[in-house]
Amino acid sequence: MKVYAVSDLHLSGLKDKPMDIFGPGWEGHFEKIKADWESKVEEDDIVLIGGDTSWGMYLREGMYDVASLAPLKGRKVFIRGNHDYWWNGIGRVRAAAPDGSFCFLQNDCVKIGRYVIAGSRGWTCPGSADFTEHDMSLYLREGERFKLCFQEARKVRGEDDLLIALIHFPPFNVRLEDTLFTRLFEENKVDKVVFGHLHGAGYFPLKSEKNGIEYFLTSCDKTHFTLTRIF
Repeated sequence: MKVYAVSDLHLSGLKDKPMDIFGPGWEGHFEKIKADWESKVEEDDIVLIGGDTSWGMYLREGMYDVASLAPLKGRKVFIRGNHDYWWNGIGRVRAAAPDGSFCFLQNDCVKIGRYVIAGSRGWTCPGSADFTEHDMSLYLREGERFKLCFQEARKVRGEDDLLIALIHFPPFNVRLEDTLFTRLFEENKVDKVVFGHLHGAGYFPLKSEKNGIEYFLTSCDKTHFTLTRIF
């Protein structure tokens, strides 16, 4: 069983919002992702999808885009991104999921084989260029939500299990400074962290290491529309 990740698919099956308006590299981006996915993933593998899956505003629009992943192999694990407006109520989202190969996390976790995946959206961190005073309350609230994630993870994690944290926003700034999120990851002995949200040409490392934990940026345009191997 292998673990892959990709983030920020920004699908728009029922919305008129093609991603190539953000540059020619985005042209046909979903076809590129699917081709890479099909070349790598087997039925018993896991694919982590780190938020901003769909531009849909309503559940049926978001689920239309989620369902476009159904023909692809692997167990798909999702978290909510800041643009996933269709994700309104975790119970409704789970009830509308296409089939058993889809899992949606919100302040909780799932165990698949020896992997425990804990996930929540996160928020912009202090020290980031766009962090404002308004962001502080949201940042602290998301920290509390990750505490809930790890409470659930402790209930199911075995001695030899590996713990992955799935978060949409980067859990630190470009200087990799300590944050509420990184401290929680370290306290709870997370093995690897997957995040997305970032786009464009600005520098941010695709892979980094901090206090023994590996961090992976998996925004699809940053990874040239390919899946990243996590385990």
